[in-house]
This record gives sequence, C-alpha cells and structure tokens, in this order.
Amino acid sequence: MIIAFSVKNKLGFVDGSIPKPDNSDPNLLTSWKRNNNIVISWILNSVSKEISASIIFADSAVDIWQDLKDRFQQSNGPRIFQLRSELINHRQGQSSVSVYFTKLKTIWEKLNNLIPQFVCGSCCEGIKKLELHHQMDYALAFLMGLNEFFFQVRSQILLIDPLPPINKVFSMIIQEERQRQIGTPTYSPDGLAFAVKGEPIKGEPTRVSSDNVGSAFRGKPRFNVRNYPRERPFCSACNMHGHTLDTCYKIHGYPPGFKPRPPRNHFSTQTHLVNLASSQLNSPEAETAAIDSNNEHFFQGLNKNQYG
Repeated sequence: MIIAFSVKNKLGFVDGSIPKPDNSDPNLLTSWKRNNNIVISWILNSVSKEISASIIFADSAVDIWQDLKDRFQQSNGPRIFQLRSELINHRQGQSSVSVYFTKLKTIWEKLNNLIPQFVCGSCCEGIKKLELHHQMDYALAFLMGLNEFFFQVRSQILLIDPLPPINKVFSMIIQEERQRQIGTPTYSPDGLAFAVKGEPIKGEPTRVSSDNVGSAFRGKPRFNVRNYPRERPFCSACNMHGHTLDTCYKIHGYPPGFKPRPPRNHFSTQTHLVNLASSQLNSPEAETAAIDSNNEHFFQGLNKNQYG
C-alpha cells in the first residue's frame, strides 16, 4: 500500500507529513479533505469488512493508519525464521536454473526487507565489507541448492577470490546449463518408439544384431508341425486307428510274408492279443480243435464198464 500511496503522491496523508490546514484558507482545507477521503476509501477497500467497521468513523487517514499499525504490527522473528528455513531447504530438483534462481531471489528479497538497513556514507569501509559479505551469502545460498551435475563449475566459482556477485554467478551457471543441453543428444518420440520396438527408423540403415533378433522373437511361439493336430484314419471293422476300411487286412487278407509289428504299449498289446485270439477262435480250425478237446475230456471221465 505504501507503494500505491507513493505513486499517487498521497503518502504524506498516512505518515503525517501533510497535516490538516487551518480554516484561514478554505480552498486549501477543501482540497485536503478531498484527498484525505480518497486515501481513507483506499484503505477501507483494502481491509476486510470486520476491520473496516472499526475504522470507518475515523476523521483522518493518518489516524486510521496508526490504529492499524498498533493493532496488527507484529514481531519479525517468526517470519524471519520461516524465510530462513525456506532458504536453507530450497533445492533445484527438477526445475531449471532460471526457475530455481527466481524463487530463491524472491525468498532472499523478503528476508532482506525484514533486516535493518544501515545508511552511511560511501566512504565507510565497514559498510562496504558488510555488503560484500551479504552478497557472498547470497551467492553461496544459490550454489548450495544446485544439482550435483553442476559440481565442476561450482568448484571453479568457489575458487574465485573474491566471490563474484550473484548475477555473475547466475550467468555462469546458466551458460553451463545451455552447454549441457547442446552437448546432450536429443531423440524424437517416434525414434524412441521405433528403437524400443526394434523397428528401423526412417532414413537410417537397418541394423541386425543378436539382441534385436532375440527381442523380436522373444515371447512368440515357434512354428512346429506337431502343434497342428491332423485327423488320423480310422477303421470301423476292427475299431483301430492307422488305416481305413478299404485297406483293412482282416477283411481283404494279410499280404504274403506279413509280420505284425511289436506292440507300442501295454494297452495296444492287450488289444492286439484280444483281436488275435478272437480271430483264431472264429476260424474253422479252432472250432474243430475245440470239439476234439471236449470229446477227449468226456471219454477220460468214463470207467471201463461205461466205456464198453
């Protein structure tokens, strides 16, 4: 508000440097009242409704300003502690150097505004040394919060005696940041996407390596004929797989010199034996042998009298 009053040339109405004139000059008194009311309206519009209700009946702007100063002026200790904590804990992080320095400067200016300023002549050496020390603290606070990849340029700056001003230090750091951006190769998002997928980038030759081949075929099933099952032929006469009814040996006869293949497993062996026994029992020779065997067992059970 003080800046606004100074711009409008009304600061004297709140600090008391323009007092109320007497009644000897009515025009001057009228002009003073008009400007005084303008300042009062600015103050009322700048405070909350609860505060404005307690100062609306004041006659002059200087009385309102003094009343607000007595009620709301507090000690600067907590504020200084807060700003110093923010200054110590402030780090660059993911921000650029310019953004980091801007925020640091804001904190530093707020803190500097709360510190008492000494006014002395330009010939005073003590004030000059104090100002140089103050600027050195400013530059050190800036260097402390930088990221570690500025370690080299930061070490070079710290070797300079005396330490350069804060603006010079900022210029050196920002040049280092731009130099790193120029030296670091940049890739387009499309190029990175093609590189991840293993696909060639437009305008560049195709490079084939073992890693690319492995990544291209990793996770994909290999082609194998066994993975695609085919329908096996089936014979309805003998209920077996491997041939059809048109080529069944049991119907059309076995070829000369045919030798049966050995069974593959227990189940196929049992099936083969059952089929073989069934075919032998159904043949005429098997029926004749069975009749002779039954007759032999019958005659062996008779005695001599029964046999005669």
